[in-house]
Amino acid sequence: MPRSRTVATWALPLPDATPPATMRLHQLPTGTYTTRAALAVTGGRLRDRRELAATAVLVQHPDGDLLVDAGFGAGIDDHVRMLARMERAPYRRTRTVREQLDAAGYDYSRLLGVLVTHVHWDHVSGLDSLDVPVWLTSEERAYGATDPHGAVFRSVSRDHEIREYEIDGPPYLGFAASHDVHGDGSVVVARAGGHTPGSVVVFVTLPSGARYGFIGDLTWQLDGITRGAERPWLLRRVADTDAAVVRAGLDRSIALRDVVHIVPSHDVSAYAPIPVLAAGADDQPGLEP
Repeated sequence: MPRSRTVATWALPLPDATPPATMRLHQLPTGTYTTRAALAVTGGRLRDRRELAATAVLVQHPDGDLLVDAGFGAGIDDHVRMLARMERAPYRRTRTVREQLDAAGYDYSRLLGVLVTHVHWDHVSGLDSLDVPVWLTSEERAYGATDPHGAVFRSVSRDHEIREYEIDGPPYLGFAASHDVHGDGSVVVARAGGHTPGSVVVFVTLPSGARYGFIGDLTWQLDGITRGAERPWLLRRVADTDAAVVRAGLDRSIALRDVVHIVPSHDVSAYAPIPVLAAGADDQPGLEP
């Protein structure tokens, strides 16, 4: 069972943010894959199953839109075959990000690129259908270029522009350094590390005042936030480059749960407050949760 921990809740003022009134947020679910609960989170039952999300998020801003991660791509069958056998799991693909954007009549000239939380296969597979820049840190680019877990990333990003950005801004919500994408506090990237060397957390503040924290794989499930449950010991050794750094990032995320809606990348229920991008949604100004 997960060790008992007490994490103090965030008690400082929230950072200033002035998101434009037309800013919007949508989820683009591209499928799920299935694993045993005991492999997803410490304390999970071996006989129980968890459906893990492969969902991208579209952050629309008048200065340019960003996708956070890319979900499953059209070539997912080939991508799964590139994984080690122990990493393969039954999966179900629905519609790719590209297919959903096309159905919504999306104007691709607005899309600045895909900001990946990290380069593991289930976050980048959908790049195979998107001809846009890939935003990532220099540390993550180096990891993706050499590590065995970057094989799918190397395949799907071969013809993409890679846009490195620096996380050299001030601390943000407990994380040591940040990058303010638009300069208005609406989209702020914070250094996380631990799961991969250059992994990040993406904070989004909407005009309504609602705040979201897309924490990548600091935890795979909301159990990590609600009861502090880490990945099982073996999975921490296999999946994380530095489990202690992941634990520190998870504790920072737990501290924020009363003021920020925390979204672990692979928890289907965590995306519930975010509307799904629907046909014609791109033409509805001001739409937000």
